[in-house]
Amino acid sequence: MKTLVIAEKPDMGRNIASVIEPKAQNRRSYLEGENYIITWAIGHLIGLAEPDLYDEKYKKWRFGDLPIIPDQFKLLPNPNTKDQLKVIEELAARSGELVNACDAGREGQHIFSLIVRHLSLKQPVKRLWISDLTAETIRKGFDQLKDNTEYDNLTQAARARSEADWLIGMNGSRAFTTKHNELLSVGRVQTPVLALIYDRQKQIEAFDSLKFYDITGIFAQGDAAPYKGIWQGDRLTDPEKAEAIANKVRGKTGAIASYEVKDTKEYPFKLYDLTLLQREANGKFSFSAKKTLDVAQALYEKHKVISYPRTNSNYVNEQNIPEMHKILDAMRSSPDYGDFVQGANKRFVHVNNKNVCNPAKVEDHHAIMPTMKKPQGLSPDERKLYDLIAKRFLSHFYPAAEYKVHTVLTEVEKETFKTTVKQLLSLGWKVIYAADAPSSKPSSSGSSKDGGKDKEDGAGSAEDETLETDAHFEIDPAGSVVCSDVEVKEKETQPPKHYTEGTLLKAMESAGKQIEDEELRDAMKDSGLGTPATRAATIERLKNVGYVDMQGKKIMITPKGRTAIELIRGAGVELLTSPEMTGQWERRLTEISRGQASADTFMGNVKRFTRLIIDKVSVQRPAARNAFAKPEPSAKGGKGKEGADDRKKARESSKAAAAKSSAATPGKNAKAAAAKPEAAGGQPGTIGVCPRPGCGGHIFMGRKGYGCSHYKTGCGFVIWKESFDRTLTDAMVKALVEKGKTGKLKFKTPEGEAYEGIIVLKKAETGELSLERI
Repeated sequence: MKTLVIAEKPDMGRNIASVIEPKAQNRRSYLEGENYIITWAIGHLIGLAEPDLYDEKYKKWRFGDLPIIPDQFKLLPNPNTKDQLKVIEELAARSGELVNACDAGREGQHIFSLIVRHLSLKQPVKRLWISDLTAETIRKGFDQLKDNTEYDNLTQAARARSEADWLIGMNGSRAFTTKHNELLSVGRVQTPVLALIYDRQKQIEAFDSLKFYDITGIFAQGDAAPYKGIWQGDRLTDPEKAEAIANKVRGKTGAIASYEVKDTKEYPFKLYDLTLLQREANGKFSFSAKKTLDVAQALYEKHKVISYPRTNSNYVNEQNIPEMHKILDAMRSSPDYGDFVQGANKRFVHVNNKNVCNPAKVEDHHAIMPTMKKPQGLSPDERKLYDLIAKRFLSHFYPAAEYKVHTVLTEVEKETFKTTVKQLLSLGWKVIYAADAPSSKPSSSGSSKDGGKDKEDGAGSAEDETLETDAHFEIDPAGSVVCSDVEVKEKETQPPKHYTEGTLLKAMESAGKQIEDEELRDAMKDSGLGTPATRAATIERLKNVGYVDMQGKKIMITPKGRTAIELIRGAGVELLTSPEMTGQWERRLTEISRGQASADTFMGNVKRFTRLIIDKVSVQRPAARNAFAKPEPSAKGGKGKEGADDRKKARESSKAAAAKSSAATPGKNAKAAAAKPEAAGGQPGTIGVCPRPGCGGHIFMGRKGYGCSHYKTGCGFVIWKESFDRTLTDAMVKALVEKGKTGKLKFKTPEGEAYEGIIVLKKAETGELSLERI
């Protein structure tokens, strides 16, 4: 008897057939050769049945019928693809063995397992597990077919994910919809993602802008080119004080208090996983997460020019290194990349280069790479995405970019000014991006570890005070300098930025946590919100149900989305909106796929939580009739008085909505608020109470640091974001304010030696910090 190969989609099936049965006859819905029959699933042919297939009464949504928790979940064929399912059934009846050739991941395993369960197929099953669709890889994959039972744990995890989503989605949506007379969609992943957007919106609305003044000195020394320095001291909120300092130093002679020069290197950014690729495509081309996934899937499946895109790894295995060398050779004749190949060197890509090869961080699939196939007939969007992937790949065959960093402290009239000049010595791998448009270049100020930081993140990141130049910079540390001029600039602290799809994907990957440490962020990938393959669909779902709107690249929460979160939290089921807790559920699913946790235990916990949701919502009062109404359109917001007025109106609207929610559920919102930043003492978005004795103000995030809300009455407490050669995060500052010290952090000496230390709040009166090595 023949072997039936079931691919996930038609293109995949035809690619496989061209290799294992090149003379196969095309029967439209399958291809048949001498030894193999190849067909496909067209995505999900089968899903979990709707509640009304368990009982007719569930056709009507009634709160009294909840919770709905089946003893055994029923399967239902997709009516749009039932003919293809019938084809698979007939082909299986005359086949002695099956090959699961669906996508090599959790969802591909799930699609195949549903077919086998629904059709009660009993044939032995082999698994094709490949990372690209080139002929060489397909041929090698069939030579190394594995027993499908080796993937039983992955099948269990996929089933648990599907059934958990059904329980939370069906019950949560019906409970909140019937209670509040508004169609409200609730989901295990989508609801905590919506909560991230809601909380960011609240921070923006609660933000009060603070004016401050920067002083920049312009210094001259002999015949050397003049250089600028930023005044060092506590944030100045008094313009008269700023002008006094400027007048004090203008035209005066000073000295070099300190001059340090160190050589630094920047290594290529990590290879792409899907989430990083989506983030960069959103930032550079304004692609939605879904568009990037669709384009990447076409590059993989249709054109076969990249490896499997739905990966969460930025690294490759040892056996991929020779393959990378072959791919480089294959690109030598490319009109777009041939010149870069000429300058490339294979010796930089080897098994001991942990920036590329790290088997411990590769599970199902390695990082996204080009294949040996020459790209032809790509659409403009496909070319853009392929270009990102190809250049990232090529960059690793080049040396590090080299810089000489000059740090100068200039002292005039006992006032200190800091100058940082980053002098380019050698472009190294950055030569690949030298001709690109500015928006397409990797950010040189970003982390070389993670491919650049998202500039949209955070509450108005600190202005970059480092001058990058390829010109020679030199100064005589023993010579005098003259402050030839001084500039005083009035600035304002900026509110947090609205999420874009790129920055939201980053937040989803780390379950909403601001994580700067690369190793910790990699570890959090197992407990992010959703998976690389499902995050785009989650964002699209939020749009489709009317919870968010897009304003350009900004994701804006709608009144419906805002009220949904307030009602869910008001009901006392905050867990449903918790990114961190939901991320832990995702981690548990990953552990199930590895055989480290029980699917039955996980589902038992989900069922208990489902019952809790119903119990909590049952005692909640219905929302007010106008709770979901859209507010009157306001004047166009922006900077200045109009923008401030808009933020004031938004705050008042937010308070009114909260009051409605509180009225709908008396006594419960207080408990919910106690877990939120507002209750920690003051306004949403504050970090904590000012530690200065007797102050009573609250610490909030500004452009360059974390200041006190009582600055107008004289509190000078400030913690600068840029301290000890690193950017402090909200979590670090919260620890400093509340505990007087951070947790253990990693640092490097000027010589490059790694060590661990903690940052300590040295003076609670001013915010002065110290670094203690441990």
